[in-house]
Amino acid sequence: MLVGSVCMSHSPLIDRNRADSGVEARFNAAVDTAAQFVKETRPDLVVIIYPDHVNGFFYNLLPSFCVGIAGKSIGDFGTAVGALDIPEVRALSLARSVLDQGVDTAISYQMDVDHGAMQPYEYLTAHLDVPAIIPVFVNCAMAPRPTWERVRALGRAIGHWAREEAGERVLIIGSGGLSHDPPIPNIMTSPAAVRRQLIEGNALSHAQRHARQSRAMAEGPALAAGKSEILPLNPEWDRRLMAALVAGNLSVLDESPDELITRTGGRGGHEVRSWVAALAAMGAGYRGEELFYEPIDEWITGMGIMTARPG
Repeated sequence: MLVGSVCMSHSPLIDRNRADSGVEARFNAAVDTAAQFVKETRPDLVVIIYPDHVNGFFYNLLPSFCVGIAGKSIGDFGTAVGALDIPEVRALSLARSVLDQGVDTAISYQMDVDHGAMQPYEYLTAHLDVPAIIPVFVNCAMAPRPTWERVRALGRAIGHWAREEAGERVLIIGSGGLSHDPPIPNIMTSPAAVRRQLIEGNALSHAQRHARQSRAMAEGPALAAGKSEILPLNPEWDRRLMAALVAGNLSVLDESPDELITRTGGRGGHEVRSWVAALAAMGAGYRGEELFYEPIDEWITGMGIMTARPG
């Protein structure tokens, strides 16, 4: 049974860089409202559609989509570390159904899941016993990315499974976006050592991960002070997307090539694919509601939250 969806931005800097106290209060209130929505839907199972940040998927083998059959949270940026409660039989059922509906997806029995999935999952399940989870990866970070139509097809297939084949009460979370420009390297222009890491995905040492996270933390104050080299947030682009998605227009970016999205919404703007897939699962005529939107430079992200009920 499909009970609803929450789409929300994530940021690695929420618990590390302080934003304006009023902005933080409004964001936290919206998170509480979304968490209450989740509580009221009483999910047995959460399918979370999320982007990876070059922590679990690399160019040695890069699928467009991947269903986690077993996996763990890597515990980056304040999220809990450890094995995830992924119901193997149900996850395999989801993957089989998606394939039967004509959408090619990989599966993983060893999925490494980062804050892109775990931060919203932890926030939204704060008021209830944590339900089982099936993580579904959508490649948003590294070219070539899946088209918007294939992303919608994935979402429709997940929604069909939740409605027609799942015995559980299924909530779908779409995590990512909105405009932000994290310093994700481009394999075509990266030096040899970075290129090797993008391909091989060797585990980072403590020093390497600490340095990576420290660089991300420094970008927030720099962006707020107008001293960052990353692309500024784009509230106009964000608000146009939010309005379209709340209204049910999931083709709003169909005519925007990836290069244009990178120039307008930043390298992280591609993560809106997760929202589109989650909302496509809700079916035509879903009822969307915007709970929050503000550009928060300290968190280097246009932060949005919306809910949706099935059509």
